Amino acid sequence: MEKGKRIYLMDALRGLAVLLMVVHHFLYDLAAFCGAPWWIFSNPLFDVLHYVFAGVFILLSGGSSNFSRSNVRRGLKALGCAAGITAVTVVMRMPIWFGVLHLLAVCMIFYGLTRGLWERLPPWVVPAVSAVLTVLTAPLANGVETEIPGLWMLGWTTPEFASADYFPLLPWAFVFWFGTWLGRYVKEGRLPGWFYRWRCPALEAVGRHSLVIYVLHQPVLYGLTMAGLRLFGR
Repeated sequence: MEKGKRIYLMDALRGLAVLLMVVHHFLYDLAAFCGAPWWIFSNPLFDVLHYVFAGVFILLSGGSSNFSRSNVRRGLKALGCAAGITAVTVVMRMPIWFGVLHLLAVCMIFYGLTRGLWERLPPWVVPAVSAVLTVLTAPLANGVETEIPGLWMLGWTTPEFASADYFPLLPWAFVFWFGTWLGRYVKEGRLPGWFYRWRCPALEAVGRHSLVIYVLHQPVLYGLTMAGLRLFGR
């Protein structure tokens, strides 16, 4: 693969995951504020797909770490945006204490500081360990209640803890870690040729601006929802 060549399929998959996230959050707003039935947001199909596409987004973020000049700088930028999201959602009374952007920020910074260590390991170690630990810690994906405070970043939450969007480090950090390994093969051009040729410009554009869309989409959706309520007198 040519040095510096963009992987369009990764952009497109990231764009698709972001769009589905926006739709999912809009359905939440309709149910929470407009009286729509809750099943349009929470049902067996969406409950599964929510984590599938979130997993794809996290995996791609890990893969993209191989193309970043500085994952620490990238992570600090994401952490600043995540802190802004927390501040805004606290004001909106729907606080997000550790959502997907918080997770990615921590993973990026950690990987940036320790990247040399993982790249010195035998090639099979990262995917094998990541897969095993993802399965073993999967029950923590929604949080597990404990009386021990201060463990909510890892997946153990106290009864009073609440976060409108919650992606603890366990198991999701291992999905990110697996992505860093997979991204090395992508960067080296070792996947089938179609992977590097497939194009979908619309989704690619969304994927390239995923951070901006993630930061802005919920305030915009909330504003549209409130405007709709006023317009239709609800």
